[in-house]
Amino acid sequence: MTKDILIHQIIDVLELAGFTVSNRCNIRPRSFDIAARQDNTLLFCKVLYNIDGLNEETAREMIALAEYLGGYPILVGAKTRDQMLEDSVVYMRYDIPAVNVQTLFDYFVENVPPLVSAAPGGLYVSIDGDVLKDARTEISMSLGALASELGVSRRTISKYEEGQMDASIDIVLHLEEILDVALAKSIDILRTFEKEMDGKNVKEEEPERTTPPNDNILNLIYTLGYDVLSTNQAPFKAVSKDYSSTFLTGVSEYSSAMLKRAHLMSSISDVIRTQSIFIVEGKSRYESVENTVLIEREELNSLSDADDLETLINERARHRSEN
Repeated sequence: MTKDILIHQIIDVLELAGFTVSNRCNIRPRSFDIAARQDNTLLFCKVLYNIDGLNEETAREMIALAEYLGGYPILVGAKTRDQMLEDSVVYMRYDIPAVNVQTLFDYFVENVPPLVSAAPGGLYVSIDGDVLKDARTEISMSLGALASELGVSRRTISKYEEGQMDASIDIVLHLEEILDVALAKSIDILRTFEKEMDGKNVKEEEPERTTPPNDNILNLIYTLGYDVLSTNQAPFKAVSKDYSSTFLTGVSEYSSAMLKRAHLMSSISDVIRTQSIFIVEGKSRYESVENTVLIEREELNSLSDADDLETLINERARHRSEN
């Protein structure tokens, strides 16, 4: 299976699940391959045949974009190391959940979440500790007796019941056979990412303003009153936002490559539900490319504040829609 085939399969699954999917990001480098939205669920999807190909820098940018725009990063692939990804198993790479296409289909189309997570040493299942404890006490089985039956310590059983330890698949199957009850807790892939981030104290209700960007043009936007999140691998240079608006921001000289990037930004902004602008160094032949507003740098220099920029963007967007 090639990456192209994999991406087409992923797009088919997401569209079948009711997602609106952006054009494929075919510009290098790229921190994500497609953006997709279903109602309030926004995904930044990275596609790698081998999920071990994800590097930390790319993962950090995906996470930053997801946090900034209220979405979720997800990695979809086919293999890890020398083996294929298992169905109904969630793998983690740099705090981003990774799954194969079948697991993606089961989760989003069939509403069947996975039960197994991959970790160093093998595959593990999270046990519903309350159900385990209730089932054990209902048959008057002591911690020691159950531990002896499984060949583990009493402390291990206690940790299962307290939700402090996952168990191997064999242990869970043996437990369910002994107690005659379902114990495995399903995994919400998107909430898995939130859980990882909460554990690192990343999510904040009122994050501090980003630091001024090094890029001169982005710094101009920052001084107008916008918060600016710079990117290194996305199809856009930054995401800029204030209290009322958010827009993808490109910066380049006018060229055929710039027009291609502006088309892609339009598709992504439609999915993300933001505006899209491109600051052009020098002269521009157009005022907009699809939904991306083109603004010459000299025009940007003449603006006084965020209201001026928003007025200019709205005027050009309105002019485009009238034509």
